[in-house]
This record gives sequence, C-alpha cells and structure tokens, in this order.
Amino acid sequence: MSAAQGLVVGVDVGGTFTDIFVLDEAGGSARVVKVPSTRGEEARGFMNGIARVADGAGAIATIVHGTTVGTNALLERKVARTGIITTAGFRDVLEMRRRDRPQTWGLRGNYEPVVPRDLRLEVEERVLADGTVHTPVNLAQVEAAARQLLEQGCEAVCLFFVNAYANPANEAQAAACVRALWPNGNVTAATEVLPEIREFERCSTAVLNAALQPVVGGYLTRLESDLQANGFGGELLVVQSNGGVMSRQTACDVPVRTALSGPAAGVIACAAIARAAGFPNVVSGDMGGTSFDVSLVAGGEASLSAQTSIDFGMVVRAPMIQIETIGAGGGSIASVDAGGLLQVGPESAGSVPGPACYGRGNTRPTVTDANVLLGRIAAERPLGGGLLATMDVALARAAIEEHVAKPLGLDVHAAAEAILTVANAKMAGAIRVVSIERGHDPRKFAYMPFGGGGALHVCAMMNEVDAVRGIVPRYPGVTSALGCVMADMRHDGVQTLNVALAALDADDLLARIDGLAQACQERLDSAGVGFQGIRESIELDMLYVGQSHTVRVEISRAELDRAGIGAAFERAYRAAFGRSLEGIAVRILNLRYARIGQRPKFDLALLAPTSTEMPDALGTQAVFHGGQWHDAVRYARLDLPVGAEVAGPAILEQPDTTIWIEPGFAGQVDSLGNLLIARQAS
Repeated sequence: MSAAQGLVVGVDVGGTFTDIFVLDEAGGSARVVKVPSTRGEEARGFMNGIARVADGAGAIATIVHGTTVGTNALLERKVARTGIITTAGFRDVLEMRRRDRPQTWGLRGNYEPVVPRDLRLEVEERVLADGTVHTPVNLAQVEAAARQLLEQGCEAVCLFFVNAYANPANEAQAAACVRALWPNGNVTAATEVLPEIREFERCSTAVLNAALQPVVGGYLTRLESDLQANGFGGELLVVQSNGGVMSRQTACDVPVRTALSGPAAGVIACAAIARAAGFPNVVSGDMGGTSFDVSLVAGGEASLSAQTSIDFGMVVRAPMIQIETIGAGGGSIASVDAGGLLQVGPESAGSVPGPACYGRGNTRPTVTDANVLLGRIAAERPLGGGLLATMDVALARAAIEEHVAKPLGLDVHAAAEAILTVANAKMAGAIRVVSIERGHDPRKFAYMPFGGGGALHVCAMMNEVDAVRGIVPRYPGVTSALGCVMADMRHDGVQTLNVALAALDADDLLARIDGLAQACQERLDSAGVGFQGIRESIELDMLYVGQSHTVRVEISRAELDRAGIGAAFERAYRAAFGRSLEGIAVRILNLRYARIGQRPKFDLALLAPTSTEMPDALGTQAVFHGGQWHDAVRYARLDLPVGAEVAGPAILEQPDTTIWIEPGFAGQVDSLGNLLIARQAS
C-alpha cells in the first residue's frame, strides 16, 4: 500500500498507555490499539504501538501525534538550561509576575522561575510604548551576553525586549546577532512567539518556549528519524493546545503550543461525536490515571481561552481549549486528614507503582482500588494494553481497610464507596467551574466521559450535575487518539492595536488582518498537506476604558468598521455580563486571527456496530452500590448492535474501558455506536 493510499494514524501518549487510532480510508475501516507507555522514553512506546498497527511504517500516510512531552517537562521542571537577554532594568519581569499566589487563601507561596537570575542578562536598548526606538540595541553587549550564557552551559536562549510588540526592530537585530553565533537553533525572540502587549505574559510564554525547544524538538526529531528508519515517508503532524494540528517543524519552532496537546485532541473528538449524535451542547470529562480534565462544548464548538497556567507562575499565553484539570484520576490516593475528613488526591500513585491492586509496592488506596473492591472493575479482566494480567483484590481491600475504613470507623465496602463519593463530588465541582461559573446551565448539557476511567462514573456525574444525557463514545479509552485524526490544521496570529474604537482606521485594520492571513497561510502551505477548504476566524480583544480585562469579540469581514465592531462588542459584553455600560468609551487592545486548513473529514459511521443481534450476557457480577449488593448483568459492549438497550445495574466491558450503569439508568446504542444513557422512568 503506497503512502497516498495508506493509513491515517492518531497517537496519544499518556502517562499509563499510548493510545492509537487507525483509520484505513481506502478500506473504510477503523481500529484501536493500546500499548503501555514508556515514561522517559516516550518515542519507544510510540514505536511499539506503530509496530502493532502495520507491517512497516511505509503503509502509513499520515501520523497525527498528541504529546504530553512538553507539558510533563514543564510540570516536572525538566527543561533545558535557558538564558534570557533583556532590556536593561527588566531582568526580573519573569520573577515579579503578577500579584498572585498558589493558594487563594494562603498568605505566602514559593515560586522558582524557570530561569535563575544569574542567567538573565541585560543589554542597552529601549523602545517606547508608541514604537519609537529611543535607544538602539547595543549589539556588542548582545554578543557578549550570548557568549556568557554559552559559557554557563545554556542550551537555549530567549530574547525579550520591553515594548517590542510595538516595534520589534531592536529585538529582531539582537536575535539575528545571537543566531549567528549560537551553536543550535534554540533561539527564541519573544515577538516571534507572542507580539502582544503585557510584559510578563510575553516574557513567560517566550521563555517557556525557549526552554522546551531542546526537549520537544529533540523528541520529535528522534521520533521522525525512527519512523523514517522503519519506512515512513508520510506527514508527521502534532496537535496544538488550540485543538488544531501543525507540522513537525512548526512544533519544534513553537513547542509551547503543544501544552495540553493530548486533552485538547480529546475535546475535539468529543465535539464531533456529540454533534453527530445530535447533542451540540456537551461537557466532556477525561478521566485518566492521574487527572480529570473537563471542558465544555457549546453549539458544537469547543471554548478557547487566551492563556493558561501550566503550574503556578508558569503562564502560557496562546490560544488553548479551555480545560479544567483536577487530581481525580484512577490513581488518585485516598486518605483521612488530621481533621478526620476523607480526601481524594491530588497526590497520585500514577502508573508506577500504580494502585495497590497492581501489586507493585503501593499500599495506599486509590480510586481504582475502590472500583475493584466494589466489583465495578473485574480484577481478572483489567483494561487492555498489556500493562497487567490481573489485579489483586486482597491488596485493594487491605489498603482501604488500613487507611480509610479503620480511621473513619466504617465497613471496608462503605469506605470504598465513600472514596468514590468524594471523588465524584470533586469531579462534579470541576464540571460546575466550566459550566455554571461561565454562565451555562449543566442541566441543558449532555455529559460525555472518556479516558480509561470516565465511563465508570458516568451515571454518578449525571446525578451530581443533573445532566440531561450521558454519551459514552464507541472507544472512550482512545478518544484523544481519535481526536488527532479528526483535527484540522490551524495557525493563529496576534497583533496589539491598543486603539480607541472611535479612532479606528478600518483600512489599517483590514491590512493587518490580511498580513496575518498571509503569514498563517504560509505556515499551512509549508506543511505539505492537502486541504478540503480554508476558513478563517477574526477576533478582537476589547474593553471599556478604565477596565483591565478584555472581552473577546468575534467579527466577520462584513463588520470591519466602527459601527459593526461596536455592535459586536456590545453583544459580546451583554452575553458575558448581562448588561452594557452606556456612555463609556470603548478600546480595542488586540487583533487575533486564525486560519484553519480543513482536513478530510472522518466518517464516524465507520465506528458503528456491525452485529445485528443482541449477544448473550457474559454472566453476572456482584457490585456494591448504594450500601447494598446488586447482581449486575455483564455484556461485551462492542458486540451490542444498534438499538440494543441495557438497563442497570449492568457492566459493559471493552478493551479500553469499563462502563458501569447504575440502577435506575439504562443505555441504548445509537446508529454510530455511542451508548446513550438516560434515567429510567420511575
């Protein structure tokens, strides 16, 4: 099979499993593969999965990769030794940050910048806020600073000059000077990554980009080399945090855009699945081994935010799908605190050593241990992927007995159910953050769980937030890998305008939009990927004079005049705050532009069940729920035909997840193979 006729493969590397979704467009089929991840050697786990997909990578036309390499490097502070060359007097911008603290009610908190002070060097240069070059850059000082950083062992360097967003001339000259002597390509000019007002956000984003270049760039380069050695001649694309994809080279240039890459791909898949199932409004919940990632899709589209914090003080300002993350995964550890309260997470046993039932040395109870002890996961049939042959119920029982049941004076099964109750409450709180706190009523949304553990808690989440429906995708455990295959290619650009609406020059605005459109199109063209179409998104960050926080206003080219932009701002402001502020002048801070290359669409009908008859039950399983034992009927979920109905209590098993349908709920298989869960009429 030639590359042109070959497979499209989505790969999501998680902490426990590497998930692979394989689309054979020519053959009209799809399949999934799970293999254990190799932490620290992610490329090896990736290649192990590829070996399961095809006889040689030459049969693969396109690989789309959702990676956590960058995110993990930032969280663990395992980034490259990086230096900063900055304007005289501004070496401490990165450390001063904003006036925030790690805990809302904490009086103090520790913060250690990614770049220590001795690697933050100053040079003479100054650009004023209006773009006037007050002091040309001293290139001799720039060269000396770069050589000093090399002598101090820096692998990467960031050039960050104050007000360079208004005029990047000094910064560009300095970057050219440094690149002429720097021994590798790990040189980041802040305005090349984020030409936007606000010093700290621009500095933080650019520095993190520089620190990630050797890490992410090295990983992707090794990965591509391994693939090519196995005959791969197609395109290697990488998922961005905005839900789009980019070329490998772009990912090496701006690796900061890979932060939250995997979860973003999952949200893209959830949005597409929900739309196809007739539910344009859905809350997604990705429950893995360590975390629970929640996002909201309204009107069929995922919500984007302008920036996020990977960890306290590590701010990335780039378009990202809004994802709320809490420590409530399968490996989250349960404990009783000094006040006698049961806590679940954020500490996690992860995949190594893993839950107590893994038998790998951990003796503290986790969410997975509770599910195993209560019969919701069959110990002799753990999730696929080759990580475990079986789970040890006795070890799960001992951990819960020692650390939860005895301290609380509970029966061990009641203690296990208490662990799940607390975990469910935490997850419901995250759902409320992305819905109620942003003006959405969760009762008008369906809930879609994915990840290896999400479907075990689907009915509990529906109860907690009163969701209208539950939607369990055909392959919940590999939803992020599926999203990789579905994602379009996208490139974003931003420019600071900082102009009063009343003084806006519409022709100048149009020229700036066209300039960003051309730059983004060049990025699309450089990937060498064919598109079915091109679409664009234009947004303005706007605010009333005197405010500091902006409202993002989506506009069309037909609205590019003062009246059209003013009306669009008022609509957006009213939608966000329920009112407008009459008589106060309006200001435009930033122009945001996105250009999307639409890749061929994946037909979800390929996932539909092929069986036409209801299979025999696999038997029954005793499940503890609501303080009593139930005989739950067991089915092989993937054998259920379209239209099949299963009433709770029931357990549906498949290689990538287990679905627990509580008493009082029932699931029905729709035409695409999704399981639609609803409350039964009383």
